[in-house]
Amino acid sequence: EETKAFIETTTEEIAALTAGIKALDKSVIQATDQRKAENEEYKSTMAENSAAVELLGVAKNRLNKFYNPKLYVAPPKRELSEEDRIAVNMGGTPPPTEAPGGIAGTGVAVFVQVKAHTQRSDDAAAPPPPLEAVGAYQKKGQESAGVLTMVDMLVADLDKEMQEMEVEEKDAQNDYEKYVQDSADKRAMDSKSIQAKESAKADAEAALGQAEPDKKSKVQESYATAMILRDLHLECDWLLSNFEMRKEARVGEIDSLKKAKSILSGADFA
Repeated sequence: EETKAFIETTTEEIAALTAGIKALDKSVIQATDQRKAENEEYKSTMAENSAAVELLGVAKNRLNKFYNPKLYVAPPKRELSEEDRIAVNMGGTPPPTEAPGGIAGTGVAVFVQVKAHTQRSDDAAAPPPPLEAVGAYQKKGQESAGVLTMVDMLVADLDKEMQEMEVEEKDAQNDYEKYVQDSADKRAMDSKSIQAKESAKADAEAALGQAEPDKKSKVQESYATAMILRDLHLECDWLLSNFEMRKEARVGEIDSLKKAKSILSGADFA
């Protein structure tokens, strides 16, 4: 009867471990899909923001052409081919310059979705009041300062957002890799436990079918082995689930010992 009960219990434990491995694999697949989606969104947003910064740079350069001609950077002159140079030298006209592609002829090809860049914290300050309308007789320098400052602010907001996104992406990737590694370790441990239980179950079933005098002792030995494996598995689960708590407790003990040693040495923490 003990052998039969052991076989039934072991069979249930094997089934539970197998189901746990399947659930763990499914969870890893879901985490992987989510990480891929987050990474794709990160790349897409970074590309859009980079294109927006580039587009704002082009806009600022064009504004400088009107407001601050000394700061304007003209586009590079087109290099004529050898055939075109010969034609020009002979009195011909150079071929027309191809208009730059991209958005509004800026050469920026990535579509940028304009959106408001808000602070990420919950206690973000209220937005500033709207700018006053430019007067009919406002000086050119004052007008240029306001427009160019607004462009610089937009670029600064985009740069800050991209830096925050890079940090968040790195943290998310590190968390994902740690989760995958922990899952792989748990899966390997459960797989070994299943193999051990299946071996113990096979021994128990073999012992149950034998009629030799040592049948009882062999069954007891198999049962004891299975109990050890079960206890070992429970201990491993406990260690894994309480590792962080024990680690924090150990850090606290070390800190207390250091403080006690400092007090004995004359330190004052008051």
